[in-house]
Amino acid sequence: MRRRYLRRRLTRHQKRAAAAAIAAGLLLAAAHHPGSSSPAPAATPPAASRGSSEALANRMAAAAPYHWVGAQAACLDELWARESGFRASAVNPRSGAYGIPQALPAAKMAAAGPGWRTDPATQIRWGLGYIAARYGTPCAAWSHEQAAGWY
Repeated sequence: MRRRYLRRRLTRHQKRAAAAAIAAGLLLAAAHHPGSSSPAPAATPPAASRGSSEALANRMAAAAPYHWVGAQAACLDELWARESGFRASAVNPRSGAYGIPQALPAAKMAAAGPGWRTDPATQIRWGLGYIAARYGTPCAAWSHEQAAGWY
């Protein structure tokens, strides 16, 4: 079964608003790291297995400013398990989307920290900000993923 990847064309104003919302989400996340004015480095070493990256994502989603637990954590697990299998090096061969949150273009994740290519915590931090800014919650992003085949 072939999936159709539909992309909605955004106006320049919508793109700027989305970028500002993502930046605001990243700033909120950074503000909740005591003693730091920028996003904190990973508390754990980069993980190779889905289990440890998934657990890290759930811990980060449960923390401020998101407080995503229960059903929201389950939606996040489903979303990123389907998108990347929680692999920090996952690449979509058709689109070039990269990492745990499947950022496109991948370099957008640099806004969350310099280790975006290999560090699951950096990718997750960016992905949580993206979900918050674009969809509000992981369940809303998961609903979109199920309906459109992408989020």
